[in-house]
Amino acid sequence: MTTSTNEHSHLNENVDAAEIAKFAALASRWWDEDGEFKSLHDINPLRANWIDARAPVAERRVLDVGCGGGILAESLAQRGADVTGIDMGEAPLSVARLHGIESNINVNYRQITAEALAAEMPGTFDIVTCLEMLEHVPDPSSIVRACATLAKPGGHVFFSTINRSAKAFAFAIVGAEYVLKLLPQGTHEYDKLIRPAELAQWCRQAELSVNDMTGLLYNPLSKKYRLKSSDVSVNYMMHTEMSAASKTPDAKEA
Repeated sequence: MTTSTNEHSHLNENVDAAEIAKFAALASRWWDEDGEFKSLHDINPLRANWIDARAPVAERRVLDVGCGGGILAESLAQRGADVTGIDMGEAPLSVARLHGIESNINVNYRQITAEALAAEMPGTFDIVTCLEMLEHVPDPSSIVRACATLAKPGGHVFFSTINRSAKAFAFAIVGAEYVLKLLPQGTHEYDKLIRPAELAQWCRQAELSVNDMTGLLYNPLSKKYRLKSSDVSVNYMMHTEMSAASKTPDAKEA
């Protein structure tokens, strides 16, 4: 694939090469609904519905940060959004482009970091999503700032990640990766997990207000996921909003 000089110059910023390689090795199986990414396929309708209910995506300009093979990006495009997906893994992006052609769904995919795109296209997107990605980069707070910069004033930014808690270690790492085999072993590292209070603080520092938060729970008996707003102890999603006045020169710190 071809990338611009600007994109190449940012290939090593806030990127964990081992994380990129981990997902690149699985790229060909990204759309296998019974393969290593089964859990992503299972939770995708819940995620897309939750986002669409809080910030309707139809006819909106949407950016999916860390889009991987395009599972969320395609589902938002199907709902009428104008979607751009960015990732630093060349193999998943190739899979995403091919699947988009097969599905006849148009998503603009680019290999570029969130920080580089924020410098290039600040204040561009009505909705920014960054799901299951923050726990895979060296500096997640930098991604949060970039997402805020990419959003229009009054725009919506959605994050999802995993809580750094004993329960999350038991369920999301030991349970999901080693016992139930829902994810490849080594997908998540406990030290990189993020507490909701930490994510909320990074959001406030980036002038994003936290509107809503919900947990994603897995039932190993029914093998189904559900949302539960009162339980963010393992997987959780956060809906934030950029102040409509935050990008004016005389805007005050929240």
